[in-house]
Amino acid sequence: MPKGDLDGQEGHAAPETAPKPFSIEDESALRESLKRCSPATIEAAIAYRKTQEASHLPAVIIGVIERFVEPDLRAKLKEADDELRLVEDLGIDSLTMMEIVILVEDVLQMQINNEDLRNLRTVGDIKTFIDCKVRGLPPPKPTKFLPIEQIVSVMPIQAPFLFLNEASIVGNGAQGKYKITGQEFFLQGHFKDNPVMPASLMLEALGQLAVLYLLEGTTPEEGKTMDPSKIFFTSCEGVRCHRICRPGDLLSMSVKPKRTKMPLATFEGSIRVGQEKAAMAEEITLTFAYVESKLAADGTPIAVDSKAPMTGKSNDDDTRPPIAAAVNA
Repeated sequence: MPKGDLDGQEGHAAPETAPKPFSIEDESALRESLKRCSPATIEAAIAYRKTQEASHLPAVIIGVIERFVEPDLRAKLKEADDELRLVEDLGIDSLTMMEIVILVEDVLQMQINNEDLRNLRTVGDIKTFIDCKVRGLPPPKPTKFLPIEQIVSVMPIQAPFLFLNEASIVGNGAQGKYKITGQEFFLQGHFKDNPVMPASLMLEALGQLAVLYLLEGTTPEEGKTMDPSKIFFTSCEGVRCHRICRPGDLLSMSVKPKRTKMPLATFEGSIRVGQEKAAMAEEITLTFAYVESKLAADGTPIAVDSKAPMTGKSNDDDTRPPIAAAVNA
């Protein structure tokens, strides 16, 4: 096999240097470093140092993070949710993050610079970064986090029909969250004395996340910008619902692009609540269009108006139904 073909990553061969022999003294020092971690973490770290097998890394990383997380938050880590945010969900501040990094460096015998730390926002970010580091691969693009204020500023769909509280864009898709509060207008009649999130609106939420990915996660043609007023729902295939969702449930959504070729973009999507599957769609297809970019005096693109209402007609009298209405198809 030619160099650089490992794991499908051309031009980035894994390190070929043989691992340093792991002595009894090394094991003793490692156990001392991890003495406040779980036995499973210690054994995974020993196995990694002996074999350099990357399969041991997730257990080591989760175990080290758990060591610095408040006891009442540790149950979240056991759910193995890569979308857990270090600051917002686990209460890890910058000083604690440095302690985690120092211990990881010591245990895994590697160096992590401060610039890399700025891009590590979730448990999944840390896992992926460390895995790439030990394999000698370039780290992936940093996750782009979008708070509700930014989502509202770019989305053509607005409250009370916006089903995204927060979102993140990565190279291969987008994740989003929506908390069912119980105050949603549609729950007043769906159903009588038994509020349930309509399955059609769960699909709508996935479609909205796909719209957000098109607006914030794709690279338009040179000199053009994605036009938010011309993104419409076209079709969906392979929809299945696995769970009833009620007020209080936090919907964790994920979409991944399958095919994108002007004017169609097709995504696969899924929703879960905790570790339970809630809904999935094998294909959600949207139409989209570009608009010529307007440039400021310094040459930077000027954002187009993303607040154009999705009424079912675009500026060129496009009569295709908006995603907000097409989920019942």
